[in-house]
Amino acid sequence: MRLELFAIPGLPDIVPGDDLGALLVQAATAAGETLLDSDILLVAQKIVSKSEGRFRRLSDIVPMQEALRIADQCGKDARKVQAILDESTSILRVVAAPPDGIVIARHRHGWVSANAGIDESNLGVEGQLLLLPEDPDASARRIAESIQRLTSRKPGVIVTDTFGRPWRKGLVNVALGTSEVQPIVNWVGKNDAYGRRLEVSEQAFADELAAASGLLMVKDASTPAVVVRGLRWERVPDASGRDYVRPLDKDLFK
Repeated sequence: MRLELFAIPGLPDIVPGDDLGALLVQAATAAGETLLDSDILLVAQKIVSKSEGRFRRLSDIVPMQEALRIADQCGKDARKVQAILDESTSILRVVAAPPDGIVIARHRHGWVSANAGIDESNLGVEGQLLLLPEDPDASARRIAESIQRLTSRKPGVIVTDTFGRPWRKGLVNVALGTSEVQPIVNWVGKNDAYGRRLEVSEQAFADELAAASGLLMVKDASTPAVVVRGLRWERVPDASGRDYVRPLDKDLFK
């Protein structure tokens, strides 16, 4: 099997209300590329959230007592802590670590990450926060459907974000939402290359693609969209990034 990955250059700065599917088609066409049904398009959460207007101004946030308590514990701006609390169902860890404290939160979609995925980088405006999309699966579907309206072709779409990993240094891109791309390929009950029956193997397919896209989504290069071409994949109409959330009753480390 042979794969090709390429970034789509030339996307403009994204603002609320932008049609990402249309902008991606325009940028791909300008670069001499045509999106195919068999492609998988990976799109950074940041431009998705920008297009959906998922901003909060620090000056509009009034921290409550819990936010003030956590801020005192870790050194983070209490307004940022309040934004984290507003996006989360629980706080798992608070650490006074540079540069401004770490808050590990369980996002209301179930993901566990630093600061509930709230971001401040590459926004171009001080005092502004960017939240995760309201529904990343719906975001991915809208992008795919917009591309289909314009081109009659419908690639798979994955919305990605950068997460840390327990017990390992460094960051990788992971899948938050997906349009028709299967998050997990279940190998349980199938045989390996030597005929041995597999009992627990579940391939994190969409996460693997997201991690690969991170190689081309360079932080200072303005390349927030990457195409994967040449991969055999199965369309799953009801695919969802939430399939990655491990149920709390199966959490080995709670």
